[in-house]
Formats: sequence, C-alpha cells, structure tokens
Amino acid sequence: MAAPLLSGPAAAAGGDYEVMGVAADDMLKMRSGPGTGYRVLVGLPNGTEVRVLNCEQSGGTRWCKVSLKLARGLRGWVSFGYLRKL
Repeated sequence: MAAPLLSGPAAAAGGDYEVMGVAADDMLKMRSGPGTGYRVLVGLPNGTEVRVLNCEQSGGTRWCKVSLKLARGLRGWVSFGYLRKL
C-alpha cells in the first residue's frame, strides 16, 4: 500500500509545474490513479502546466495528483519524474 509522502520536492501541495522530458513524438500519460495499471485520461505534451495537489510513492515511482492549469476540473495522476517546478 502506498503511503503519502511527507517530504521531498513534490510534498507541498499547490505547486505549479510543467511537463518536461517527454520524447518529442510522445506525451506524458495522465492516469485515473497512481500507477501504470490505471486508465489513461489524456496525454500531456512537454510544456503543459499543471498544479500538483499531492504525491505518493507506488513501487519505484513517485506519482502526483495534478490538475491542468487551463482546465482545473481535469485531474489525474502523472509520474513526478516528468515534472519541473515553475
């Protein structure tokens, strides 16, 4: 069972980040839950701005629940490894 993170770069809720590091011909998958087994909601290209709401560790990956800057009602989970603090 994954436990919420209490420290680290993504621990603070409300931080603004952008998607980075995704291959030019790919997109970061926003999922319905914190893991690759969850349904893909939408693909996010590099430069997409998101707000991190909270993060948790699942296996070897830190997953963060985010909302899109331009569509705050769209929320899902992405890998923290593809986010850069604004």
